[in-house]
Amino acid sequence: MVNPDLLEILRCPACVREKEGHLKLVKDSWLICDDCGRKYPIVEDIPVMLISEGDKWQQTPEACLPIPPPHPE
Repeated sequence: MVNPDLLEILRCPACVREKEGHLKLVKDSWLICDDCGRKYPIVEDIPVMLISEGDKWQQTPEACLPIPPPHPE
């Protein structure tokens, strides 16, 4: 599980330049940006906050996200 203090300060790297880029925790395995819909996997308790990784999952419905998330390639 990701440290709750870390979750409070994390922001979507794609949105943070222009807006807040707030993230919500989903299924203890994904961080989803409320603004752009990018989805960032949490792998071995570490959020993978790469824009390219968020882009891969942006069109995937929340209900279809794999649990656990795959390791980034």
